[in-house]
Amino acid sequence: MKVDLSDLKAVVCGGSDGIGEACSKILASNGASVIIIARNKDKLKKVIKELDTSNNQNHSLIIADFDHPDNLTKILDNELGHAIDILINNSGGPKGGVLLDSKSDEFITAFNRLLVSNQVITKCVVPGMQKQKFGRIINIISTSVNQVIPGLGVSNTVRGAVSQWAKTLALELGDSNITVNNILPGYTKTNRLKELAENKATQNSYSVSDIMEEWASSTALKRLAEPIEIANAVLFLASKEASYITGHNLSVDGGRYKS
Repeated sequence: MKVDLSDLKAVVCGGSDGIGEACSKILASNGASVIIIARNKDKLKKVIKELDTSNNQNHSLIIADFDHPDNLTKILDNELGHAIDILINNSGGPKGGVLLDSKSDEFITAFNRLLVSNQVITKCVVPGMQKQKFGRIINIISTSVNQVIPGLGVSNTVRGAVSQWAKTLALELGDSNITVNNILPGYTKTNRLKELAENKATQNSYSVSDIMEEWASSTALKRLAEPIEIANAVLFLASKEASYITGHNLSVDGGRYKS
């Protein structure tokens, strides 16, 4: 897919791995200058070197930990002082487990990482978007927003909250020509999915390949997604062509969702 993002600046959270990395690369290959935010400096540098610069883009990185949103505020105030056109909110999910086995601090960490940090960085970039009367805010969440995933109690809870936060934001920012949408990825070939498969395999005495095959068979397409397939949906919602889509949950799940 090819769209024109020339002269636009994008921030991609969690952009050093998995879906975030794919988003960073596809936005850059379509002309955007990209700022990647993540914790691992070495991974960030590696991705930055791989980003397309054929449109004379200026890519950069910010090292930050979304588990600590108070520190994130200070970092962004110092390093994100210019207008941003596109914001991709994305971060790794909490560990698996059933709700009644989950500790209170697991919920607090998950809310900080997946919701409070979204709020912090969005508040940082929205004034510039409002001034220029243009903005795209896209949140990478999960299909658990529509159909909860057994064994991911904390994640299911927090992901639902992020969806409601985004819908509210869409209503508040629409008159500034800022759209807010959510991508709900299905089972995607990432390190996060591998980790979940390993945990489930250990608990149930299955092999990782058996778990992956089970997940693939639960989709209409009978396969797992590639990160670039999620990023393609992000690219469209980031484009000017998606100007009348806001407040929407877009499932990119290969037909897993049953309703």
